[in-house]
Amino acid sequence: QIKAQRLLYFNMSESTKPHPQGKGEKTHVGDSSYVGIDAILEQMRRKAMKQGFEFNIMVVGQSGLGKSTLVNTLFKSKVSRKSVQPNPEERIPKTIEIKSISHDIEEKGVRMKLTVIDTPGFGDQINNENCWQPIMKFINDQYEVYLQEEININRKKRIPDSRVHCCIYFIPPTGHCLRPLDVEFMRRLSKVVNIVPVIAKADTLTLEERDYFKQTIREELRANGIDVYPQKEFDEDAEDRMINDKIREMIPFAVVGSDQEYQVNGKRILGRKTKWGTIEVENIAHCEFAYLRDLLIRTHMQNIKDITGSIHYETYRVRRLNESNIHFSAHLSDDPAVEPKANGQLEEQPSALQPNGVAAQHEALSHEM
Repeated sequence: QIKAQRLLYFNMSESTKPHPQGKGEKTHVGDSSYVGIDAILEQMRRKAMKQGFEFNIMVVGQSGLGKSTLVNTLFKSKVSRKSVQPNPEERIPKTIEIKSISHDIEEKGVRMKLTVIDTPGFGDQINNENCWQPIMKFINDQYEVYLQEEININRKKRIPDSRVHCCIYFIPPTGHCLRPLDVEFMRRLSKVVNIVPVIAKADTLTLEERDYFKQTIREELRANGIDVYPQKEFDEDAEDRMINDKIREMIPFAVVGSDQEYQVNGKRILGRKTKWGTIEVENIAHCEFAYLRDLLIRTHMQNIKDITGSIHYETYRVRRLNESNIHFSAHLSDDPAVEPKANGQLEEQPSALQPNGVAAQHEALSHEM
């Protein structure tokens, strides 16, 4: 078997074999000390390329803040909910609605299933009390679906991931301070999902107004104990801490979205044309869209997914399994077929809990813990 594995490795194409990175490094041909452990990186890459990736992003904010346009700009595709509707005129819903649409995107052989979750109706009513509850319920429902798949006896080899990995929260460009609705939403939702706040349509603010608004928002986030992504307690090492500190200093990102292309200095760029010139979306001197895109896609996408699975989903999973155990214990205490032993422990009769399957369910849940 070892000979077969080595033969397979040496028959790999030259493009997949490890190559020396520097001039002073030697090739592995004829190197008797070389084992080939570094080839696991190529194995992981090939497996990931076959499976593809999943990324679920939610956009929350009032109507007219450019949510659909920004998402289209991020992925340079028509991926928003409104982009696929035949009728662009849409009635404002009376209550919060959750609408999601999935796309298969491919770039340089990398396939990704992108799901965009929109929340039309959020903040558009006169009375916005508890308007975050449908969004909270949707996020928890996706955790519940994933949990039920995990505790099944015959689990799927790869569980479909519909959990919300990131929530982009759009703040109106008022230039003053956060609204009570903004504070309450982020305070509650930051405990269950990764929140990235952005200042929508930042081109309506001057540079001085923008800087003052960003500083005010950061102070209000700290004062209200709102921990947005990237969270300090999840920094893995000093290098990550240094990178994330720079990101935290820029939050919230002042962004401008546009899916229109214009010719500027001989280049085709995404931007917004005004009487005074063209606002270039990807120019960091004009707005901070490029920083947001790098955070969500180019540098921190996998970390966002990891925190969703290891922190937010894990918190939900532990709470649900504890609730199941409490419910099971209460059921045992009320069941006359379960009698106490001499030492005070419960003794289960053989035929007591088999018909309704409660014992089997408890055993499966406990095993997963």
